[in-house]
Amino acid sequence: MVVSMTGYGRGKAEQDKIKVTVEMKTVNHRFCEFVIRLPRQLLVLEDKLKKKANECIRRGRAEIFITVIGEGLVSKKLMVDWELTNQFFSLMNQMKEKYQLDTSVTLHEVLQLEELLSVEEEPTENKDMETVLFAAFMEALENLKEMRLQEGIELYNDLQEQLGKFQVVVDELKQYAPSVSYQYRERLAQKLNDFTNGLVEESRLLTEVAIFADKADINEELTRLESHKIQFLNALEHKEPIGRKLDFLVQEMNREVNTIGSKANDSTITKNVVEMKSLLEKMKEQVQNIE
Repeated sequence: MVVSMTGYGRGKAEQDKIKVTVEMKTVNHRFCEFVIRLPRQLLVLEDKLKKKANECIRRGRAEIFITVIGEGLVSKKLMVDWELTNQFFSLMNQMKEKYQLDTSVTLHEVLQLEELLSVEEEPTENKDMETVLFAAFMEALENLKEMRLQEGIELYNDLQEQLGKFQVVVDELKQYAPSVSYQYRERLAQKLNDFTNGLVEESRLLTEVAIFADKADINEELTRLESHKIQFLNALEHKEPIGRKLDFLVQEMNREVNTIGSKANDSTITKNVVEMKSLLEKMKEQVQNIE
């Protein structure tokens, strides 16, 4: 089962005077990381939310935004700084006496002084809040999961297509590789004939061809490519996160292709190597999106 690391989900829930909206988006990441932004009074629920999200999201970076609208979320209390207020009126009286002022300060004017008054908020215990929050959270999580699965199907189909094209090139190399030594023997024999006027030692020719054939032999690399391809196909059917394994297999396949390229002394093989590297690059880009 292929699951994409990218996705988006949204959920809403409301009850009485409480309305909760949850938005989630996930992007590629080497590990599993959660960033949850929610009202300060609900920070106590952050660990519960992360554990619930981790049941669905096992790799990638998830950003979760929670908005709560409603009454009764916090209790507000008006606080007066009496010490500062006393200093204010004491200073005011001193100034009136010193400068013979006849003005007075009204209560309204005093209430305008932000330094004297403050509002403190304390979270209120609301049993319905957690129920509404998790209802919206689970709806968003399900929508996110559905989108990640849908994108995973597209990634699966694309990788299957790329692997099919890759296998075609491998099969062509299997059929063509044995002829490389024969072609080399023909070219070498022709050159020796030109230089020696037809006096060529067959044993020397066979020795040179054998050395070349050994150096240019790519059967081992082709066999390993087949093995890696089978492992890749099997991994695509696993239910566990497979992104890292697929990335490793693509790297191994690329390593075998590079070895074939270094051994190649033939334009046809070189052309096939370029095609295989191009396909592997496309696969690598897709694999990096898989959980």
